[in-house]
Amino acid sequence: MSKQKEKLHYRFPEGFWWGSAVSATQIEGAADIDGKGMNIWDYWYEKEPNRFFDGVGPANTSNFYHQYKEDIKLLKETGHNSFRISISWSRLIPNGNGEVNQQAVDFYNSVIDDLLHHKIEPFVNLYHFDMPLAMQKLGGWESREVVEAYVDYASIAFDLFGDRVKKWFTHNEPIVPVEMGYLYGAHYPDLCDFQKAVQVAYHSMLSSAKAIEAYRKKNLNGKIGIILNLTPSYPRSQHPADVKAANIADALFNRIFLDPSVKGEFPIDLVNLIRAEGFMPQIEAGDLDIIRENTIDILGINYYQPRRVKAKGALPNPEAPFMPEHYFDYYDMPGKKINPHRGWEIYEKGIYDILINVKENYHNIECFISENGMGVEGEDRFMDEQGVVQDDYRIQFFKDHLKWIHQAIQEGVNVKGYHVWTFMDNWSWLNAYKNRYGLISVDIQGDYTRTIKKSGMWFKQLADNNGFNS
Repeated sequence: MSKQKEKLHYRFPEGFWWGSAVSATQIEGAADIDGKGMNIWDYWYEKEPNRFFDGVGPANTSNFYHQYKEDIKLLKETGHNSFRISISWSRLIPNGNGEVNQQAVDFYNSVIDDLLHHKIEPFVNLYHFDMPLAMQKLGGWESREVVEAYVDYASIAFDLFGDRVKKWFTHNEPIVPVEMGYLYGAHYPDLCDFQKAVQVAYHSMLSSAKAIEAYRKKNLNGKIGIILNLTPSYPRSQHPADVKAANIADALFNRIFLDPSVKGEFPIDLVNLIRAEGFMPQIEAGDLDIIRENTIDILGINYYQPRRVKAKGALPNPEAPFMPEHYFDYYDMPGKKINPHRGWEIYEKGIYDILINVKENYHNIECFISENGMGVEGEDRFMDEQGVVQDDYRIQFFKDHLKWIHQAIQEGVNVKGYHVWTFMDNWSWLNAYKNRYGLISVDIQGDYTRTIKKSGMWFKQLADNNGFNS
């Protein structure tokens, strides 16, 4: 071990996973070529381009589909030993169920092989918000038929790539399609229907368990898990009403997926709440056995900001649609640290609180930070004469979170890695390129030139040294 490593104040365990995460729809581009089918984002942009920042849609992303070889070299230059991608369901199986697109197979094989050639381990996620349009027309995650089609898709992916991919994930942030698509109108299908939201959440969890079951039957000698955005819910005070509000928010947004994924059962307080309100999902015989028997091997944790709540200040309108906020109000804590570009609170200790909770209440399951990052608007302001973004604010953001991860490791948490969001500036759903998150900037207006930011250079040092000094 070098003297430099010996002197590091924050040193991480040998073999720690340093990397980043991306998703297919957000970086690939090539949305309508080489046999790819339409997904819900392609469709929604076609119908309502005004819903997207600056009218930029998913066809105009970072062009990874054509530049992946260059990008994988940049992964190496920024210190990655691991990298999470997602497979586009609608690229691999254009109609969601049925014929496999050989051009997609060739593409993903090339990406995986090139990653391995550069000694970067591929972590592969199967679903990242990109429902094939043909499956959405059947009802999306409301539909049992779509659950079975997803399991078929997962099984095909395992057969095609499982000889080389040893880290699989069934879903990324399954609460997000529930919230954004079925409650708050920010993702397609743009509904406000709590009953459908519950069914979507239930089927997402069932599909995850069924995919895990299918994976294990193949004896592929890898691990399979799920990626959850665990947003800790902090009460305004320790008053019983505030604490109760925070516990309900935690059940609705975190434990709804965390408990069945790790423990094999839905939290009883959440089940009782949903049953009392008359919103129980349709459950078929044997479903709960499948969920109980097919828990995850590994947990990915995405963390950006905390959730702060308080007891309701006024009774909900009895004629309004039922929403999670029936049980709590959001609390705007005075004096909080905030990222003004994204409007999100920065609370670094939240990442430690999540990890300690996983240790104490979820069998200290093997886990890693699968996303953590800072989106900033107008980063051209911080570009030097050589065109390098001097994003010291992002470096500080990473350091401040890594210090708390390091503390959790000292206290015995089984956390194996840190992946940032994201590798290069990418297209972010409705926000398009408004906020930039990457270690690498992308000239989206020109020829997609990539330039490593100061944070990317720092990340290389972080990974090479397996730690940093304050």
